[in-house]
Amino acid sequence: MKKYFLFTLFLCFMQITAMAQLQNTQPTLMTPREHFGKELQILIDDMIETMRAEPGVGLAAPQVAVPLRLIVVEYGDDENPETPPKLYVMANPQIIRASAETERGIEGCLSIPGFLGEVERSLEIVVRGQNRQGKPMKVKAKGWLARIFQHEIDHLNGVLFIDRAEKVWRAEEEEHAQVTAVD
Repeated sequence: MKKYFLFTLFLCFMQITAMAQLQNTQPTLMTPREHFGKELQILIDDMIETMRAEPGVGLAAPQVAVPLRLIVVEYGDDENPETPPKLYVMANPQIIRASAETERGIEGCLSIPGFLGEVERSLEIVVRGQNRQGKPMKVKAKGWLARIFQHEIDHLNGVLFIDRAEKVWRAEEEEHAQVTAVD
């Protein structure tokens, strides 16, 4: 158990180090995506498949070692859990409005498996970006969907949920199964 824990911490450290190096050495991480050709479409499809396989509700390109401002998010309706989840693909996302009202919530992350943290986030946001064809789009998100978008956009800026968390803990298996990882 101790070896597994140390190995997990090592992997987390390597992920954080890799993201920091990527942010500091790859200017394209901060450069808006301008070309929306076949290669990007394949990447988007791969990201969606990876997110669903994990399972997660969001994924950012830097998490799969691609230095682009690109996220995928898939989540249903907070008020009606029977509504099928909606898939969002957004390049060059920017939060253009965030409510002053915030809420603490428990988040997990595919980049830091087995850990959870309590993070305060805006309850409502408006995000502007481009869809997978490069057309302008805007999303008004509230509740858990707003949290997911904020979490994924943080990845594009080199920020992990543990950087914002008020406390972080190792999740028990039952607890981890009850909390859907943000990405």
